[in-house]
Amino acid sequence: MVSVKVLGPKHKIREGKRGGTSRKGSLASVRVIFSIEKSRRTIEGAGVRLKRAFGLVHPSLDPFLLLDDFHSDNPEDYIAGFPWHPHRGIETITYLLHGKVEHGDSLGNRGVIQSGEVQWMTAGSGIIHQEMPLPGKHDTLLRGFQLWANLPASHKMMEPRYRDIPGDQIPEVRIGKNARIRVISGEVSGVGGPVQGVITDPTYLDITITSGLPLRLPVKHDHNVFAYVIEGEGYFEKYKEDLVAPDHLVVYREGDEILVTPEEERLRFLLIGGKPIREPVAWRGSIVMNTKEELGRAFEEYEQGTFIRPQRAGVS
Repeated sequence: MVSVKVLGPKHKIREGKRGGTSRKGSLASVRVIFSIEKSRRTIEGAGVRLKRAFGLVHPSLDPFLLLDDFHSDNPEDYIAGFPWHPHRGIETITYLLHGKVEHGDSLGNRGVIQSGEVQWMTAGSGIIHQEMPLPGKHDTLLRGFQLWANLPASHKMMEPRYRDIPGDQIPEVRIGKNARIRVISGEVSGVGGPVQGVITDPTYLDITITSGLPLRLPVKHDHNVFAYVIEGEGYFEKYKEDLVAPDHLVVYREGDEILVTPEEERLRFLLIGGKPIREPVAWRGSIVMNTKEELGRAFEEYEQGTFIRPQRAGVS
């Protein structure tokens, strides 16, 4: 589990000097950085080596709980995979940049997600699944991310659901001549992503800037927003005091838009946001509830074989 590094006093002073235009003014307020954190190496599943951008409960990340970055061309780092395990009370979002991952779950879903595809699973009342990477004969590179999004108490025990999203269903929006954005969820320039109807109203964007020109992009003022750098280096606020490198997480303060400027010719990053839940969290392993009592009950049910609830007709 990682700790969040809050930027030092100079950033607090710098933020004060900016002042910023409020939402009531004629101009949108540009978000400033709350913290920058480098991902940390860890081992998960049956022995998968990965980098964890964050894995904690924090008000500035709510409703998100965890972001893992798996990236290796050595099958020994990932071949053990994530054998059968339970989830309850959250959504898990797997975005694969390169490679293949085979999956199966207690709802009967089976399949393989490949480069550029997304697996969006709402665990709700409970699901048991596995995710097993498949190395190619000649191309052994695996690169992708898994994000955990919390569910509010009102939806912790909703019917589980599962969505495989092929790459050709993810729209790409071009902003000017230098930026392209894959819209997995949320909306950019009137183009909505294929994942809709999610409780926390998430935005999930894969953004590439291909010149040194800045990108200004609106975000929802009442959402928590963060960025994670995949490739290249850049400045993630307009005063350009902190150059952010790959494998670093940028957590924003509130505001109406972000301003990002590449240091060189190419910068790629994830931009993720969601409506905060602001509820207590009881979290152990892959189950996230609101109270210790609910958490204990979930593990008791798992041990007793009653973890999976009967599904209503027509629900998959």
